[in-house]
Amino acid sequence: MYKILESISSPDDVKRLNISKMNELAEDIREMLINSVSRCGGHLAANLGVVETTIALHYVFHTPEDKIIWDVGHQSYVHKILTGRWQEMGSLRQFGGLSGFPKTEESPHDAFNTGHSSTSISAALGMALARDIRGERHSVVAVIGDGALTGGMAFEALNHAGHEARDLIVVLNDNEMSISRNVGAMSAYLNRLRTDPSYSRKKEEIESALNRIPAIGPNIARAAGKFKDMVKYVMVPGILFEELGFTYIGPVNGHNLEELITVLTNVRKMKGPVLVHTITQKGRGYEPALNDPGRFHGIGPFDINTGKQRPRTLKTYTEVFGDFMLQRAGEDDRVVAITAAMASGTGLVEFAHHYPDRFFDVGICEQHAVTLAAGLARGGLRPVVAVYSTFLQRAYDQIIHDVAMQKLPVIFAVDRAGLVGEDGPTHHGVFDLSYLRSIPNLTVMVPANELELRNMLHTALAIDGPVAIRYPRGAGEGLPLDEPLQLLELGQARIVEEGNDIAIIGIGRGVGIGAAVRQLLTAKGISTGLIDARFAKPLDSKLICQTARRCQRLVSIEDNCRAGGFGSALLELLEDHGVKAEVLRIGIPDEFVEQGKIEQLLEFLNMDPESIAESIITRWPGLLTSNRTWGLIHFGKN
Repeated sequence: MYKILESISSPDDVKRLNISKMNELAEDIREMLINSVSRCGGHLAANLGVVETTIALHYVFHTPEDKIIWDVGHQSYVHKILTGRWQEMGSLRQFGGLSGFPKTEESPHDAFNTGHSSTSISAALGMALARDIRGERHSVVAVIGDGALTGGMAFEALNHAGHEARDLIVVLNDNEMSISRNVGAMSAYLNRLRTDPSYSRKKEEIESALNRIPAIGPNIARAAGKFKDMVKYVMVPGILFEELGFTYIGPVNGHNLEELITVLTNVRKMKGPVLVHTITQKGRGYEPALNDPGRFHGIGPFDINTGKQRPRTLKTYTEVFGDFMLQRAGEDDRVVAITAAMASGTGLVEFAHHYPDRFFDVGICEQHAVTLAAGLARGGLRPVVAVYSTFLQRAYDQIIHDVAMQKLPVIFAVDRAGLVGEDGPTHHGVFDLSYLRSIPNLTVMVPANELELRNMLHTALAIDGPVAIRYPRGAGEGLPLDEPLQLLELGQARIVEEGNDIAIIGIGRGVGIGAAVRQLLTAKGISTGLIDARFAKPLDSKLICQTARRCQRLVSIEDNCRAGGFGSALLELLEDHGVKAEVLRIGIPDEFVEQGKIEQLLEFLNMDPESIAESIITRWPGLLTSNRTWGLIHFGKN
């Protein structure tokens, strides 16, 4: 099936290939990427763009001795293929299979776990410092995209790396520009000159000779230095990196293996921090991804011939949010939207199109996004920060210091909350209830369906203070969305079903799970109530305390970590009000959850309806009637 790939079991096999064979290997890899991602879903466009760059890196460097750190890591599929995992690509992002990101537990060639943006240079500098302290000699390479370079943390690391002046290589994969033949030819010549070891030797020899001339030597040397700086400012395109202490090499054609190998081979011998600027094309080699790299950045299974995905019939929570924002912006010119390089992912593309002056994409800068929102709110506007739960973690201090302390009316639309599926532990949004509910002045709402999401957004805009609304990835229930919007009473829960033996209090996705659990328990003769909490903060203390006194047994269900989450909030509430009741908390245990379909993960965590029902009976066997015994009860799983 493949021309070369089947002979590649490790990077050592790549080193035995000539340029022609490596180009054939690149074709094989692109074919494998398209086949694998079409079945499993994943990040396709970025990986198609780094095929030659990755081959060149593994031809020149020697992992795992040399360290290659992939920023974010969604472009590391080619690296996985070349490091002995190509036969497992069919399990990519599946439960028990290959992670969609670098994972040290998966391979010694994965030098550092990544999944969030802009961390690679910091980690690489740390490894370079550790190498030097330990007296080792290997190379350390950070591969970072132009998008990730917008993150402030990347510039903090560049600044520190330039100050440390250690041997460190940063490969900047720039896939937002086309490759210009003229610029490429000139830059290739300059790169050969600047990376040739003889250049550095001759420069040092000239400076040494000038300094040996009596009296006038130092003056000439200083003049030569000024002239060199003047030429550098005029001719060197990477002057920003040069001023930060890096030697800038580029732009380099990121799809020309011969040029890449020549540059990287010379760079490997250079001293101090070096930045290699490569130009690549997202989606290269697959026309649908090349024409629409945004859609193929992260995509579900698709038809290879057409590039089309299976059509969806239900609106996602993200789409419902985007529709609401578009409608409300037309009614209220104070509404502005902010996102951190995720306009499409957060459903704000149409908003940006219709209201460009009120839409702000700040790049991968969540901290800046939140404080920018605080400034907009202080200026009299109603900012909405649309951000994934896992990325909002990066701006925790700004939520506290810049928004909540000043009671500013900033709305946080926290998308991808809870388990997100195949992207795995770096992207599961299972900590937000814990880290948000402890913040004073912040209202936290969690919809159980898409209608509640609309009503919560409507309510949030009526609250004169900060509000966070967390909602899951994926489709809603298909409820009609043309009902009039309702203002929710602050902190008021909703009784879904009455019951006297036990009460389930669900929040968000936990309400739907709770409804299925209630059906199982009711079928066994257990009178089970169900409450939709709607608010994680403030809680409906009156309803919860009344229910606890009546039933004496409560079950909380949340797709957040149990530690400090919604269940913990219930325990605190009952203790504060002196209510004695038993509480069974169902949520994410104290561990990082791997990738897989959400249904698989819920079952793995014993959070599926059948497992929860069994946990309830195990905890309170007295709920069963006298003519039934636990040995006769079994909640089968489909």
